Amino acid sequence: MTITGRIHNFGAGPAVLPLEVVEECRKSLPNLDNSGFGLIEISHRSKTFQNIVDSSMEKLRRILSIPEDYTVLYLQGGASLQFYMSALNLLRENEKVDFLVTGVWSQKALKEASRIGDVSARWDDSENGFKSIPRNEDYSVRDDSLYLHYTSNN
Repeated sequence: MTITGRIHNFGAGPAVLPLEVVEECRKSLPNLDNSGFGLIEISHRSKTFQNIVDSSMEKLRRILSIPEDYTVLYLQGGASLQFYMSALNLLRENEKVDFLVTGVWSQKALKEASRIGDVSARWDDSENGFKSIPRNEDYSVRDDSLYLHYTSNN
């Protein structure tokens, strides 16, 4: 525990925020930027909300060096939904996609992609309890595979 009584959290999420961020959120809960609405009360269609989105997008682009010709998407649903969404947006029926099965996340992604395309696990560490990630020479990618799905944080 820290001096302020806050704990260190090294879990997958949600993560502990810097105290300054928590304080700013606390301050904005009853009245965001003198808008008359609290932070969690504003409409997602309002100018106030759009200003938050625009500001955060600009900061993300600057901090992560995201080029202007890339789109930043704010999506709900977490990783599990995105496994299906990525396959749904990148694959057509029976097109090929290859997977390196390094853990639970890539297993879920493979399962979701198999609803649409012809999936192939080109490397799978499930029998070893997902204790390693592959080296380049440990797998091959099919020539007609549209993409290779690789999740390194097994």
